[in-house]
Amino acid sequence: MDEVIQVTQWLSSITPRKKAKLFFFITHADAPTPTVGSNDVDTHEETQSPLATTVALHNFKNIDEFLKKRVNTFSCYNVIENEITKTDYEYLRFYSARKYLDVVPPSLDLEKISAIQNKFEMTDEERDYRLLLDSADLVLEKVCDSLKPAGVPQMWTALRKDRNLIRGVKTIEIIGFFVDPNPTGIKECLFFFIVRHLQMIKKISRVNTNRLERLIAQCDESSACEEGRTIDFIIDSLRCYPTELYPFGSCLILCVFEDRDGAMQEIEKTMEISRHLGMITHTEKNPTKETIELVKKELMKPKYQFYSSFTCWFMSHGDSNSTLLADGETMEREWFLTSFPDISTFQLKPKVFFMVSCLGANKFRLEGAKFKCQSATCDYYDIGSALIRNRMLDITDGVRDISYVQPMMDTLVAYSTIPDHLSGRANTHGSIYVDRACVLMSENISRGRSLTEILEHLSQDLHEILQETMDEDRIVYKQACHYDSFFRKTLKLPYTRHPKEDVHSAPQ
Repeated sequence: MDEVIQVTQWLSSITPRKKAKLFFFITHADAPTPTVGSNDVDTHEETQSPLATTVALHNFKNIDEFLKKRVNTFSCYNVIENEITKTDYEYLRFYSARKYLDVVPPSLDLEKISAIQNKFEMTDEERDYRLLLDSADLVLEKVCDSLKPAGVPQMWTALRKDRNLIRGVKTIEIIGFFVDPNPTGIKECLFFFIVRHLQMIKKISRVNTNRLERLIAQCDESSACEEGRTIDFIIDSLRCYPTELYPFGSCLILCVFEDRDGAMQEIEKTMEISRHLGMITHTEKNPTKETIELVKKELMKPKYQFYSSFTCWFMSHGDSNSTLLADGETMEREWFLTSFPDISTFQLKPKVFFMVSCLGANKFRLEGAKFKCQSATCDYYDIGSALIRNRMLDITDGVRDISYVQPMMDTLVAYSTIPDHLSGRANTHGSIYVDRACVLMSENISRGRSLTEILEHLSQDLHEILQETMDEDRIVYKQACHYDSFFRKTLKLPYTRHPKEDVHSAPQ
């Protein structure tokens, strides 16, 4: 059958709603995000035009033509070895979107997809199509699904009233002021146009969604929200870091074994919880300074742009300023914690560091006979699974900017102890902090808990446990943990517990 006829038949089999979503997902690379894209306004206007004309004319002809061109481009595309191109990103986005939406196009060469994944140096686990979907776009899709057809035009009206949001944008006038959203798929096209427009003029990003939230807040809840949804529910979903689907993120485990009984147990626990959370994990036993540099170089590779988050467990000896490496060298903790969050592939994404080591030699010592021989250090410890606002500053859009971001933003550093104090260990189970952190995270998967909620619970739980030094003095003491957060959104644990063995799919 002629390829043109095949493409035409394929497009006719896709519902208008799915066409709108497919267009939205595959034009991700054209949006001004930290991955791939152009900042040229004319390019964005050209991309927005099919959405605008579809809304204005209630006709999907231009979106169909756009999708046909993409299919033809991919059909004729020759994969160039070594050099990663913009088309490579677009091809992978297109592949993942059609898998997610269950719309199988003709002429999708799976060998080309595999060749592109080879250029990105993707492992078998990383060839799961869900990794290639942009989690921020998935959150926005769910927001759209939570709104009735009448809700999105209310957002549009609010946007049109703000001249700062529409000045100099030609595609705005194509749609006009009033929109009839009732034909199937028009609501989606209008919502996705609004989102991409706000991205284009740099009013929202994957982290900064305040301007979009303000548009939604102006909607009438009774007419704007689908059954079971509220304005607050929708806005709350935007205030969490986007970590939809599998994988939850990339996890790096660094563990020094020297003079650290139970180190292997620490690795096993952190690997297990990372798998349950749906992370793709890399482990380095006995890391040296060279190891740290190699890992940092690895994380700069383009494939890590597809990950939604980064987590690092660093388990070693340490003091107030530094961490001991396997070769006996020390590494300044501040250098580590400032250089890793600055990696561009994880910009605007949550980065969590669990620093498990002593920060000094002090102990919160407990005096009295009743505390003797009572501690979790021994192996018998049972491990369980409008008025006020009116008086405030008026912060206008003119003094807001989302383009420049401090490197430490969107980073959380969790310490196993407090400054100048010991970090306790069990005789063979390793760090008690690691154990309790893994238990609490495992127990709270699927409960909608945020990471900071769990860390607060961990702080309470750990401080109840009596520990004992392993020297001849056998001092009973308590340990307190803490964290420093530069988060701008809430990071929630996934709602799905992943099995111990990771399941990944090859291109089909």
